[in-house]
Amino acid sequence: MEAFLASTVTVAIAEIGDKTQLLALLLAARFKNKTAIIVGITLSTLVNHFAAAWIGQFTVGLIDPQWATYIVAISFFAIALWVLVPDKMDDDDNRFYKLGAFMATFILFFIAEMGDKTQVATVVLAAKYDALMLVVLGTTLGMLIANVPVVILGHLGAEKLPMKLIHRSCAVMFAALGVATLWY
Repeated sequence: MEAFLASTVTVAIAEIGDKTQLLALLLAARFKNKTAIIVGITLSTLVNHFAAAWIGQFTVGLIDPQWATYIVAISFFAIALWVLVPDKMDDDDNRFYKLGAFMATFILFFIAEMGDKTQVATVVLAAKYDALMLVVLGTTLGMLIANVPVVILGHLGAEKLPMKLIHRSCAVMFAALGVATLWY
């Protein structure tokens, strides 16, 4: 259960202000079918994070456990620094819009997650906890907690969020995960 909760909270906080959250806002403005967008986010995240978690568990299995602990801890510290750099939306790739709300969301979210903070966090969380499905379900729930309100409510109040405080809090959380990894 710790793997599920840690994954959910970590990704939900890391996702705030992330480029995929900006993408959710863009898609919500473009398409009326909010359900299709939410389902697209869910399935895309499940597929992407399953692959990321599998890579995390596979890779950590190839490394000496002591070294794996250090690598996971260093990765958490690196992500802590990475979240302090705010994301910007890449150029709007509207060629996928003609595929409809679901497919556009599925494809664009999958592409946007490649090498993203939350995907890297999923790799590291899976390596730390050795609970693939709990990590995948937790990180997916974290993505939904951060993105579904954006899809449903659109831009209402988003500009009022204290982004610097959120990013700093997230950085502290990742650093704490790094310390906890070394400690336990």
